Amino acid sequence: MFLIRHLYDWTLSLAAHRHAIWWLAAVSFIESSVFPIPPDALLIPMILAAREKAFRYAFVCTVASVLGGLAGYGIGYFLFDTVGQPLVALYGAQDALAGVQADFADNGWWIVLGGGMTPFPYKVVTIASGALSLDPLAFTAASVVGRGVRFFLVAALLWKFGAPIRDFIEKRLGLVVAAGFILLIGGFLLIKVLL
Repeated sequence: MFLIRHLYDWTLSLAAHRHAIWWLAAVSFIESSVFPIPPDALLIPMILAAREKAFRYAFVCTVASVLGGLAGYGIGYFLFDTVGQPLVALYGAQDALAGVQADFADNGWWIVLGGGMTPFPYKVVTIASGALSLDPLAFTAASVVGRGVRFFLVAALLWKFGAPIRDFIEKRLGLVVAAGFILLIGGFLLIKVLL
């Protein structure tokens, strides 16, 4: 835990750096494949310091995260046995990976979309997508939508409400987005059953 806390504090300190936007891009990129701290640790204080740049920062996060996701996909596709599997084990997601293998071919797009939007570690989804050979175009499209929704929602809330919404975002936004995603999937399943 000490190491994670140290990494979080270091990441948070980058928000005040004169090249913070480049650090935001770098953290967003590596978080999608190996880094344990989400880019929100940089995104939130950067937006609070310059709310007029909120959507620019969300765009940087989205693009860098999707590119990092493609790197994670590559790890899964080309290096799963040597690099991907130890990373999945590091995050304790072996059971989650085993559970999605059967459904990945039919529902991979939805899994990537949900992984991009929810608090579930996106790096596990990116590596699993490569390891299970999800269609790269479907992976990229779902990543753009999922990560875009996540980062632009954070940016919109901070732009509109400023610092008072910060605690909500840090503590509850992931759960709200996850619940919304579950309701969305449930709605599609209900429509499928009814038709």
